[in-house]
Amino acid sequence: MKKHTNRIDKLVRWYKKFQVSKSPQMNLVWGFFLYTVIGFGLLSLPIFHKTSVGLLDNLFISTSAISTTGLVTVSVYDSYNFFGQFIIMALFQIGGIGYMTLTTYYLLFTTRNISAWHNKILGAEFTMPKTIKIRDFIKSVVVFTTVMEVLGAICFYIAFRQTGMEALKAIWFSVFHSVSAFCTAGFGLFNDSFEGYNDNVFINTVISVLAIAGSLGFIVITDIWYRITGRSQKLSFTTKIITYGFLLLLGLGTLLVYFAEPSVQGSESKLTESFFQAMTAMTTVGFNTIPTGGLSLPILLSVIFLMYIGASPSGTAGGMKITTLTAMISVLKSRLFGQRQITFFKRTIPFERLYVATSTFILYTSIIFLFTFLLTFTEAFELRQILFEVASSLGTVGLSTGITGELSQWGKLMVIVLMFIGRVGVLTFGFALLERKSSNSIEVIKDDLAV
Repeated sequence: MKKHTNRIDKLVRWYKKFQVSKSPQMNLVWGFFLYTVIGFGLLSLPIFHKTSVGLLDNLFISTSAISTTGLVTVSVYDSYNFFGQFIIMALFQIGGIGYMTLTTYYLLFTTRNISAWHNKILGAEFTMPKTIKIRDFIKSVVVFTTVMEVLGAICFYIAFRQTGMEALKAIWFSVFHSVSAFCTAGFGLFNDSFEGYNDNVFINTVISVLAIAGSLGFIVITDIWYRITGRSQKLSFTTKIITYGFLLLLGLGTLLVYFAEPSVQGSESKLTESFFQAMTAMTTVGFNTIPTGGLSLPILLSVIFLMYIGASPSGTAGGMKITTLTAMISVLKSRLFGQRQITFFKRTIPFERLYVATSTFILYTSIIFLFTFLLTFTEAFELRQILFEVASSLGTVGLSTGITGELSQWGKLMVIVLMFIGRVGVLTFGFALLERKSSNSIEVIKDDLAV
């Protein structure tokens, strides 16, 4: 027993040294990878199954949960028992608020001190404006998440009981779907997502409020809290851009589905269904109330665009982010008008933020193209279905045209990689993959490039 304890202590000490020796980006990648492996190991145990589940499917579900994607190759409710479902919920809870968040909150609660190492990791995991302090941000994440998920579970319970669901089942379904909705995880215990509740305004509203609250991000929540408590006199530029951009894209998406999607025409719940379809893509929550595979091509492409953009940085949503889109529009506008500075709403955007946005845009778009190209070799589906699956995977959305369970083994592995990259972030993954020690001995030659 003593030898066994000593081995564990040595392993823990080695891992701590390994963490400190690596960059913040590499730590994030290893952290999420470790949780994925732990989840895979637990979900592979037969005691958590209702029916036999293959190893690749368990890995797929574990990655989908930790990345808060929601794509599944097997039915969660039919394949895993209560304890298996609880493990999946724990994984997407960790993935939703960030694996370092609870640890850091515990340090704040017990010692009121965050180490420089924790600060670096959190800085890599969450993109924040300079006006927000890290300790206030962490507190807002934990408190706001707890409050919203508890309120969401209560509302879900009332809604499910109204539909005739038995009490014990309603309790579990309410907790599971509340956490899933707020973390924009898209995992559900209904095999048809929420298609059976497409006309239930109460359930649609609960999901929408939770998903929007989570996807708008903790930057917005912290900023609003600063404003309410008088710690700042106005909302930050970042919060305004996120809010205006989100409302604009959500409104346009809703109108487009409402007027142009044939499958909702004639429905008594036309407005609810149109709003929900735009909302689920924009927030990357991944639930659906109408069959996604039945959407017309123009609307399918519109949904892909919304999934591609996503919502807010430092929130539970995936995608390229509204702020990145804003930065790219600013670059284009300033170039077209011949402005020397890059501005938006009469505000100058720092070049370091523009470099990050440009890199994210190029890398994100390149990954979508690359994996769509690769999947055309391994899968026999239509291009629009493959492109939709790739955009949903990298954006950690969870919507699908119905091909996820029919993917080949190579296809599933590629989607697993996409979901993981989408959760840690394309730039974070790129930094970790190409990590090198800086060298000042490299000779740089000045030259020109015609563009």
